[in-house]
Amino acid sequence: MNLAVLLPDMPMRRGEHLPRLDFALLAAVTALFSLGLVMVTSASMPVAERLGLNVFYFAFRQSIYLVLGLGLGLLVLRIRLAWWEQCSLLSILLAILLLAAVLVPGVGSEVNGSTRWINLGVFRLQVSEPAKLLALIYLAGYLVRHGEDVRHTGAGFIKPLGLLTVAAVLLLLEPDFGATVVLMATALAMMFMAGVSLWKYTALIATAGSALTLLAVTSPYRMQRLTAFLNPWADPFNTGFQLTQSLMAIGRGEWLGVGLGASIQKLFYLPEAHTDFVFAVLAEELGLVGILILLGLYSFVVFRAYTIAAVAEKGGNLFAAYLAYGIGTWLGLQTLINIGVNTGLLPTKGLTLPLISYGGSSMLVTCVAIALLLRIDFETRCTVSSVPVSGTAASRRRRRSR
Repeated sequence: MNLAVLLPDMPMRRGEHLPRLDFALLAAVTALFSLGLVMVTSASMPVAERLGLNVFYFAFRQSIYLVLGLGLGLLVLRIRLAWWEQCSLLSILLAILLLAAVLVPGVGSEVNGSTRWINLGVFRLQVSEPAKLLALIYLAGYLVRHGEDVRHTGAGFIKPLGLLTVAAVLLLLEPDFGATVVLMATALAMMFMAGVSLWKYTALIATAGSALTLLAVTSPYRMQRLTAFLNPWADPFNTGFQLTQSLMAIGRGEWLGVGLGASIQKLFYLPEAHTDFVFAVLAEELGLVGILILLGLYSFVVFRAYTIAAVAEKGGNLFAAYLAYGIGTWLGLQTLINIGVNTGLLPTKGLTLPLISYGGSSMLVTCVAIALLLRIDFETRCTVSSVPVSGTAASRRRRRSR
């Protein structure tokens, strides 16, 4: 592939061998969103029919979201990492603004008792999705600017968590407990990878865990979710209905599944079959083999993200490294939580399965995150191959040090 079209900042000289994009990562991501489009089509047909819509209504919209996400990803792929690093502080301010705006009466849209969306006319933006990525960009920049303070002083360790805590509080007001857990856990993982001492890390995890536990047990609806999760069969037709139907769907899949499109549970038994519980439909129709393939694809994406981060860190581009660590942790953690909810290992969180579940916000932001990974990998390969990449954060710092 000629990268001059995608990456115009690269010098293109005759006879010069430029690094290629990570086609293994691209192949895994392509397999995931292709599988996701198939499963959304299968799981959403009964829902569309019940609403009096065309049976391919949700599949068509998901296809549009995917095309828009790919287009947005190509745009992000053209942007130098140095620009994202320079805008890291602006990123967290924009995230907080989005999270605050959704709580303003008349701006945010309420669905099922939660105010998480802003109606843009064409589709509703779930603000927690871009907010999570923007927060990771901020933290990656902060860890580069104040890495020594973060590693060696208590104040330096606490300061970056201040703005993240503001974002977390706004998420809890929506309420979006699941997104809060993902954001804070990913932030802690990034700080751990940056070299924060273990005792600080352990103390903060204990404090955050205690706070989240207290929040859960003091909130009636969250406590209800916890009790339903622990014993869904105690009330299988009310609080435990969603989980019991999900478990029945997974159990029916056995080794090879009942066949694509042949799911019974999606026929008005399993709520949110094309969004939060699309994994259960996949398990029923494709069986254990389908589950293992899905897990293998996700594991490879997370593995590649961490490998890209390690190479970038070795090459001296710490912003790229921390951001790649954050993206890999975020995607892996959200995947584990969604599958954990579907299998009854975790209480219901309302988190999508990246690149698989129906939803425009998740698809667009995930495509941007993958594009950032590809850009990080590309700039790192150029550094290793001694090919000058104008505008990379590492090269800018080298010029300043001369």
